[in-house]
This record gives sequence, structure tokens and C-alpha cells, in this order.
Amino acid sequence: MSNMVLVTGGSGYVGAHIIVQLLQKGYHVKTTLRSLSSKSKVIDTLESNGVTSIDNLVFVEADLSKDDNWDEAMKGCEYVLSVASPVFMTIPKEEEEAIRPAKEGIIRILKAARNAGVKRVVMTSNFGAVGFSNKNPDTVTTEKNWTDPNEKGLSVYEKSKLLAELAAWDFIKKEGGNLEFATINPVAILGPSLSAHISGSFGILKNLLNGSMKAIPQFSLNVVDVRDVADLHIRAMTNPSANGQRFIATADGKISMPEIAALIKKKRPKVAEKVSTKTIPNGLLSLAALFSRQAKEAVLLIRMNRNVSNAKARQILGWSPTATNEEIILSSIDSMIKFKIIE
Repeated sequence: MSNMVLVTGGSGYVGAHIIVQLLQKGYHVKTTLRSLSSKSKVIDTLESNGVTSIDNLVFVEADLSKDDNWDEAMKGCEYVLSVASPVFMTIPKEEEEAIRPAKEGIIRILKAARNAGVKRVVMTSNFGAVGFSNKNPDTVTTEKNWTDPNEKGLSVYEKSKLLAELAAWDFIKKEGGNLEFATINPVAILGPSLSAHISGSFGILKNLLNGSMKAIPQFSLNVVDVRDVADLHIRAMTNPSANGQRFIATADGKISMPEIAALIKKKRPKVAEKVSTKTIPNGLLSLAALFSRQAKEAVLLIRMNRNVSNAKARQILGWSPTATNEEIILSSIDSMIKFKIIE
């Protein structure tokens, strides 16, 4: 059997970290890019982060929205890490414009993997597929939970990830043949970036730092370090017990928005000038939710249960998060400073 791994979306924030760890572990890696014009950028990123085994990396041009080259990409691969998700320059007006490509993209990958005799696919899903409908603070959210697709305030992005994951499990059950499958469901992915390419979760920090968040909503977040997410993908790829399982990727505990603001002011005062000290009362936010989609999404974040368990990944895969919530926030800020994402 080859030890060749296909990573979709190698130019992405998570994809790049996964490639680094795979190459360091001695794997041969193929990665797909929507256009090979970004190949040199990926190589520069890897080299500037000390990766020396670039010879073990092959690039294939393939797009989630087209059938071209996927069979070629899968050829000779034992494992596929399906990390890329469809790209939108703006949030689509119609939900279906986001949902259809997400579902079609993962099905395209699963079909090609099954047809090529790949052993296992690990899909990067999202915590949005797990815990957004559990509002009971006396419970613990685990992989057994599923978000209700009709949940009020669920963002189009979270909903597209949820429906794509449901479609994937359905495909595996009905047409997967011998193909093994597992999902990783990360909470907000932050931590050090390898380049100026960051994850969507950085938007929260950006809005705090640039002062566009005039007052701070009083909800908590679960966060996870990108390096721990990459590590979890690789463990789920090789561990026999991971087949047919979902794994939540989260650091221990939670951190509130006011705590994040206070942490930045205390530990990174140079960039904290515009960070607000005001908070928004929850009642006021609920009122705003009648008029604003963003406020609706924020209200859902307040009501969600944030007691999220990472016990399954610990028990089955021997994984444990290496960074605390505070370390994750600060390393994210440091990357934003380093790559001039914030002034």
C-alpha cells in the first residue's frame, strides 16, 4: 500500500498546516489547488516555515465544482483529507447557492475516492453541524448532537457545512462500498498562521481590533489551535477505530468575548487601542435580532450550550489539545501582526 495522502485545498489555512505535519511525518502528499498559479505561493509558505521535504509534494489542479482531474488526483492515494470547501467572494443571497456546491463538492470527492480504491476519507466538517441546536446549559455537547438545519440564526456557512456532512454520511451508507469515512468537526479555528492566508474565524478578532465592534456581545466561544486540528485529521486518517466516527476538535473549556477583549488589552496593548470596553446587554441584542441577520446569528451564539466535550478524540485517538484558549487567541493576534493583517 502506498503512503500517499491527498489533501484538498493545500493553499488554505488548515490545509497548509496539515501538509506541513504530513511531510514532517514522512508521507508523500498530493494537494489540489483550484489553479496551479498558486503553487509557488504554497511552496514559499512551506519553505519559509522550515519544511525541507518539498520533493515529496505533488500538485494537481482540481476544483470542487468540476469533475476534471479528480480521478487523476486520487490515483495511488491511500488516504484523502477533504479540507477544501467551496469559495464565495460574497455571501450568496440565496442559501441554495452555498448549500448545493458544498454538498456536490464532498460527493464528488467521495465518488472519486471510492472509484480509485482509496482506503479512507477524512472530511473537515464543522462544529456548526454538531452543537448549534443544543441550548441546554446543564448538558455536555458531544458528537452525538446534530444541529437542526432549520435552526433560527444559523449562518449560511454553518448550514452548508451541516448539510454537506449529512449528504456525505448518506452517500457512505448507500454507495460508499468499502470506503472508510470519518469527520473532524472543529469549533472556531485560530492560532498561528503560516502565511497571510487566515481562517474565517479570525474575523471576530479583526472586528474587535479595528474597532468595528463598538460594543462587545456577551457570548462565549469554543476555540481550537489550527495545529491541533491538523494533528487530529492525521490521527483520524490512520487509526482503525476512527472509521465511521465524528470527532469534535476543541481546546478545553471556553472563553467569552469580554475575556478576549480584556486579554488583548492586557497582553497586546500596542494593537488594542480600538478594542471596545463596552458590552451589549443580551436583551438589547435579542431586540436587534428582529431586524438584523447578524444579530440573529449572535443571539444563537448566546443561547448555545458551550460545554463542549473533546473526550472522544482523547479516548479513541489519543489526541489532546496542546494550546489553552488564551494561548490560541494571542498566537492568532501575533500572526495578524506578523503578516500585517492588522495595523
